[in-house]
Amino acid sequence: MKKISFLIGILAAFSSCTVKEEVDVIYKNGNVYTVNETFDNVKDFAVKDGKFIAVGGDISANYKAANVVDLKGKTVFPGFIDAHCHFYGLGLQLQKVDLVGTKSFQEVLDRIVAFQNKKNVPFITGRGWDQTKWEVKEFPTKEKLDSLFPNTPVAVRRIDGHAVLANQKALDLASITGETKVEGGEVILKDGKPTGVLIDNAMDLVLAKVPEPTKREKIQALIDAEKICTDLGLTTVDDAGLDKDVIELIDSLQKAGTLHMKVYAMASATKENLDYYLKNGKVKTPKLNVRSFKFYADGALGSRGAALKESYSDQHNHFGTLLSSVEDFKSTAKRIASSDFQMNTHAIGDSANYVVLKTYTDILGEKAKERRWRVEHAQVVSKQDLSFYKNIFPSVQPTHATSDMYWAEKRLGEKRVKEAYAYKELLNAYGKIALGTDFPIERVSPFLTFYAATARKDLANFPKNGFQKENALTRKETLKGMTIWAAYSNFEENEKGSIEIGKSADFIILNQDLMKIDETKIPETKVEETYIDGVLLK
Repeated sequence: MKKISFLIGILAAFSSCTVKEEVDVIYKNGNVYTVNETFDNVKDFAVKDGKFIAVGGDISANYKAANVVDLKGKTVFPGFIDAHCHFYGLGLQLQKVDLVGTKSFQEVLDRIVAFQNKKNVPFITGRGWDQTKWEVKEFPTKEKLDSLFPNTPVAVRRIDGHAVLANQKALDLASITGETKVEGGEVILKDGKPTGVLIDNAMDLVLAKVPEPTKREKIQALIDAEKICTDLGLTTVDDAGLDKDVIELIDSLQKAGTLHMKVYAMASATKENLDYYLKNGKVKTPKLNVRSFKFYADGALGSRGAALKESYSDQHNHFGTLLSSVEDFKSTAKRIASSDFQMNTHAIGDSANYVVLKTYTDILGEKAKERRWRVEHAQVVSKQDLSFYKNIFPSVQPTHATSDMYWAEKRLGEKRVKEAYAYKELLNAYGKIALGTDFPIERVSPFLTFYAATARKDLANFPKNGFQKENALTRKETLKGMTIWAAYSNFEENEKGSIEIGKSADFIILNQDLMKIDETKIPETKVEETYIDGVLLK
């Protein structure tokens, strides 16, 4: 009996002397949503070398750290992933005239004048006007710009980026006249003369004359965009359409430690980008992933450039337009299909969605699901075409629904609008959905995304019962769409998107529990801290 007691004592002593593994930080007493396969909620986790090394359980029994953080019950989420945005564009926009929120054309003019008085740039550019928000909801014309700026070119983009208002000086630089024709675009005329409004591909004629930003301006744009995004809890951004030089600049800044944001870069599907990346292959570093191309099928609904099967309800015999021929789209898709790259195509109208979905399905065949090719926006989808989405990944932006709901029915009609912004139906078709914002077209805040997806209301609590509430997502679905499903859409589900052992320590600490607070309080949520690879950035 004494021998047995002696052995038990030795074992107990040995157990008490078990060496605990040293980690960088232990976080305890939190309200941690792991977003793992079983959506576990835990209190504790540990980080080492920028990765989660332990999640849940009795961490103190096996690990030790000089830095132990008591979360005091605060809510922790995986870092948010914006599945469709314009990160670089957001930074550049900060260097231009901001026209977001203007309530009249006169306010647009006032802001342009104030900007030019301060900056005195040789070519005035900006973005954000939206005639659907004005009392007079028709496109503006250039006459007042001409009188204010007779010798300085001006080209300011509509909020959706699919229309430009240019003055005569800018039109002259681009040699645009009443006879100018552009495939996949339109020069809007009045009495046979340009009004100054250019739609889709026609914009390129003027925008090609805008001076290229300097390298210093490009770097500052990326740094400025990162600050805005990390303050709001974003740890990965899917930049939807970049050229090679900007991608390489991002890579160099990340490697130098100047830029911390993780970027899923969709290379614009230009001939130059296609030739280069299809020859040289994917690019993957801890912070950069280049394995996809961004293609535009059509324009936007607000500027009536979205390609519809039937004419616009508020413009007889106008159907919008495809921005390239079907043959060109198919040939590009075939090139990409023969590689390991993903194809992500902007499609707003039901006609554009059909062309994209049918092309994807025909070209990829049985491999369609595993290739994870995406339709960006998937905004108006005919009921008969929804079945295509069982193999094609939908990538949507919930705030588009609550921004467009005031006028979408005028464009589409009472019946067809029911086939728009159908996020629940898209989720049910594919089984996953990726959520983003399309900023700077919409505001950056992921909490507005969360609110729009779940409540389907604006910040004034309109409409009372939600816009087409049958297509709202649950809070659980929304959180997955902003984390693990977004990571899956980027082929990154094994490295991020949830708080699990071995994944990057990308996480955020919030001031309230998004999963339980009253719906009306969701937009007020604040990020207290943002971590990328375990490094505090906010």
